[in-house]
Amino acid sequence: MGFMEFLKNIKRDEARSAKDTSSHWVKCSKCGALMYYKEVAALGQVCPKCNYHFRISASDRIQILCDGESFIEYDKSLAPVDPLNFVDKESYKQRVKKYEQKTGRPSSVIAGEGRILGVPMQIVFFDFAFMGGSLGSVEGEKIVRAIDRAVMKHQSLVIVSTSGGARMQESTYSLMQMAKTSAALNRLSEHSLPFFSVLTDPTFGGVSASFAFLGDVIIAEPGAMIGFAGARVIKQTIGTDLPEGFQTAEFLLEHGLIDMVVSRGDLRKTLSDLSLYLNPFSYENPALHHI
Repeated sequence: MGFMEFLKNIKRDEARSAKDTSSHWVKCSKCGALMYYKEVAALGQVCPKCNYHFRISASDRIQILCDGESFIEYDKSLAPVDPLNFVDKESYKQRVKKYEQKTGRPSSVIAGEGRILGVPMQIVFFDFAFMGGSLGSVEGEKIVRAIDRAVMKHQSLVIVSTSGGARMQESTYSLMQMAKTSAALNRLSEHSLPFFSVLTDPTFGGVSASFAFLGDVIIAEPGAMIGFAGARVIKQTIGTDLPEGFQTAEFLLEHGLIDMVVSRGDLRKTLSDLSLYLNPFSYENPALHHI
């Protein structure tokens, strides 16, 4: 082997080693700790040093929250249309197609039925990776259909929100989903069925201004940023300084706007217990008689 070939092999090994190192270690955005990725993954993408909750995909959240292979997705084929022929930097149709290729689904919501510690529930997951988890006509329809299934099957409803708000490309069609979903939730109340709203980082805009804050129990993950508009916009609007951290889950809990802050690792038991306590039909399921 020539000397030049020897040097090339060294550089190749160093590049491979650097790639392996970068893919196997995770740096916490909050405390700066460097951790082995399997250690973080085992905790549900939570920092073992400071309890910082990393953002995760909807698919990962399904695996963390639901029992085994129990989750069954409904309404997969629902896809948005372009009623306004909207175009900004690109057409709405092109934008939807791009995000569908990126995420493998045509909307920012995954809705279905799953079991959480043996308790069957209707569960809706928002995926921030699809257009910032924005609320459009398809997302609203999926939520309403999940509510209908909850009523039909006497099950609790869980909505895990992460969103930047209403989808501007659908204009009024999107804004009407706030009223549509809020009105549909009243049917759960009429049938004495609980709705658990789980707020994750970030939850803003039309989502937080509608169904996300209508839960019978409102739960947030630690450190989640929650609000309607961004801090800079609010400051410019009211012309005054704002309290530090006023849009964090902990601040909202302290001021009575949410009911509890629950770590990701404790969320399954919390939701399961709440459903057993608050859903009067829970024990109609023979599988739950032993609980």
